[in-house]
Amino acid sequence: MLLPLGDDNRDRRLTPVVNYLLIAINILVFIFLQNYAQDETFTYTYSTVPAEILRGVDISGQIPFTNPITKDIEYITLGASTMPVYFTLITSMFMHGGIAHIAGNMLFLWIFGDNLEDRMGHFKYLVFYLLCGVLASLTHVFSTAYFGQSLFVPSLGASGAISGVLGGYMILHPSRRVHVWFLFGIITLPAFLVVGLWFVFQIVNGMGALGGEEGGGVAYAAHIGGFIFGLILVKMFAKRSAELPEERKAFW
Repeated sequence: MLLPLGDDNRDRRLTPVVNYLLIAINILVFIFLQNYAQDETFTYTYSTVPAEILRGVDISGQIPFTNPITKDIEYITLGASTMPVYFTLITSMFMHGGIAHIAGNMLFLWIFGDNLEDRMGHFKYLVFYLLCGVLASLTHVFSTAYFGQSLFVPSLGASGAISGVLGGYMILHPSRRVHVWFLFGIITLPAFLVVGLWFVFQIVNGMGALGGEEGGGVAYAAHIGGFIFGLILVKMFAKRSAELPEERKAFW
């Protein structure tokens, strides 16, 4: 397993204030609104529930669902929301299911997000991030319905949006050096290899989810969808400047 630790940022020109702000909001929501993911009613109410998105109505009360890991029948409590259900496609991006969940997501966002903000500018990067997150959630919603999975299991986390960031990063900076922890030491690899292996991992682990079994509680369809939309949309948001030749030579 490759764990990214950092990348080469020597050519970065902008201070990634939007990326810092996104990380800060995620952490603050996790601590003060979710109570470290212990406030399940708040968390589930503002997560993306496929049934709510498909029906366009808010669902509240105790809802039975099949646990994707144990296969047992369990219940979740959805509170009544005062906002349109479609807004949960955005609020769900800023909530997480546990410390490991948010730590992994924020690490990836810290490493890869600043480079996209540098190429796009602050406002375009924010729009790109949110758009990829919404499209990733919709991918999860429609794949859940298509493959007959439970429409009442909430999905949450920044993973879909960050997957879009990774897709954009691979297009804009394929040869940028990324430092990763591998086995017992730190090695440096080109971004296309690090990100490419991550995407293959999502495909392999998501095959069960896309084939009818929910992938251990992980919304792999959102990861895959976010990544693909990031690949497609990045050139619409990035400034038209060729990647520096020095960057390619520095690695190879």
